[in-house]
Amino acid sequence: MRYAGAVSRLIGELARLPGIGSKTAQRLAFFLLSAPPEVAENLAFAIREARLQVRRCPVCGNLTDREPCAVCADGAREKAVICVVQDPRDVAAIEKYRGFKGVYHVLHGALSPLAGLGPEELNIKSLIARLENGLVKEVILATNPDVEGDATALYLARLIKPIGVTVTRLAHGLPVGAHLEYADEITLGKAIEGRREID
Repeated sequence: MRYAGAVSRLIGELARLPGIGSKTAQRLAFFLLSAPPEVAENLAFAIREARLQVRRCPVCGNLTDREPCAVCADGAREKAVICVVQDPRDVAAIEKYRGFKGVYHVLHGALSPLAGLGPEELNIKSLIARLENGLVKEVILATNPDVEGDATALYLARLIKPIGVTVTRLAHGLPVGAHLEYADEITLGKAIEGRREID
């Protein structure tokens, strides 16, 4: 069925969101159009505000609306242990576990020559800079257990080991090919506790 131009545009924009198919986009569009006007206005304001205020933390690269982010600013966190993840969603997944007391470093991707992602496109230089002060004792490589994540972990291990920092990788209690954001807290907790040093 064809809808009026504005309705069709709204459905099209909603369908571009990850995990939203055309039927879900249609349902969301009609919900927004039939809800009180403030519902759509509040959503639009929240999106605009997030786009204007959220940026990368200058220390770890996680998304934040203040500098540094809440984790980096927390004096109770163990700054000698850095957990390296691919995406900000992975930080949220590990934080649900509540057992990790270190800090993070977000790469914003993984090595993928086919996608045009090399070391220069990832947040690697600032990670190495964080390690050069001699305060960091361990780097946990928590990249996804897939081809790109494993390649990224191996590349980082080779860069970090000569600095004299212990490099560990999450135990593979996580399913191979899965992404951290979909792991439950118990599985993620076991993977963190069972991490091993990379040779």
